[in-house]
Amino acid sequence: MMRKISVLLFCFVFLFLTACGGKTEELSVEKGDEPDLSAVESEPEKPVLYKNPLTGVTELSAEKASDRPVAIMINNISQAQAVQTGLNKADLIYETEVEGGITRLMAVYQDVTKAEKIGTVRSARYPYVDLALGLNALYLHCGQDNRYCKPHLKDIDHASVESGKFGGVRIKNGLATEHTLYINAEKLWSDLVKSGRKIKNETVKPWANFADEEESVTLGTAASKITVRYPGSGKSNFRYDAQTGLYTRYFNDIARKDYYTGETTTVKNVFVLMTAIRNYPDGYHRQVDLQSGDGYYAVNGTYQKIHWSKGAAKNGFTFTKEDGTTLTVNPGSSFICIANTKTSQPVFE
Repeated sequence: MMRKISVLLFCFVFLFLTACGGKTEELSVEKGDEPDLSAVESEPEKPVLYKNPLTGVTELSAEKASDRPVAIMINNISQAQAVQTGLNKADLIYETEVEGGITRLMAVYQDVTKAEKIGTVRSARYPYVDLALGLNALYLHCGQDNRYCKPHLKDIDHASVESGKFGGVRIKNGLATEHTLYINAEKLWSDLVKSGRKIKNETVKPWANFADEEESVTLGTAASKITVRYPGSGKSNFRYDAQTGLYTRYFNDIARKDYYTGETTTVKNVFVLMTAIRNYPDGYHRQVDLQSGDGYYAVNGTYQKIHWSKGAAKNGFTFTKEDGTTLTVNPGSSFICIANTKTSQPVFE
């Protein structure tokens, strides 16, 4: 009997000590049997991306997708083309005639900071102000045509780039000083913000009616090579690469490469918009009609005829097929040639 009482007393004391936190022998865990904590750790969340309104590609943060675009005037005389930079990072590139039988480019960026350097920068012209207005873009240039363009600049939020101002920097490139002005893109955006300019779009609208990114737009007629001639300045060429699905930009059959990176300028879409281009009353500067007209759209090695309209300066472009239905545009960057109906009919091969 006493033995049973002793056993019961021992058990009671053991349970009491355990409940009160008494020390007991710990179970040993063999090496390699430890729980895999990494398996239960949550993976870092991927950033949410939004569509670039200029390209229809899902690639931007919410902040950048809602910013106003930046449109920059680019020198395009033949000798300056070899020192162009930043064009392959542009979402849209416009080309049309200016005075003296030459053309000028306007490169447009939804997120200008994705380019390191941009240039070389040149002066403003009237039709480019209208093109930038249609995008609600911040317009950057170095000087302007004082007779026709200068009065029009009051209609747009613009800034004149100089060395040390709005990202401007002079970099020697073997050409005359007027062809050496570049923009540091990060500094440009910082200066625009500091200047107090409105940098947000109240309403973000896509530049075109873009297809879903999973789709691939193919048109009726082959267009592996496109040539657009400009009086006095030569010809813009685009050659399709079936492996990349992109058009490479040439000028007078010379592939144009970035002065700093060596990259060729490639785009997904090529537009050729035909219109009336004539001299202003001064007989020198060129007046480009941006009301409406016929044109061509090329993508994925194919093309078709289209109709375009813009109208008022603040309006963007509207593109339709020949039957009047809305044109569907492949997501991606675009090069837009605005050419003279009388002298610059394009050739598709």
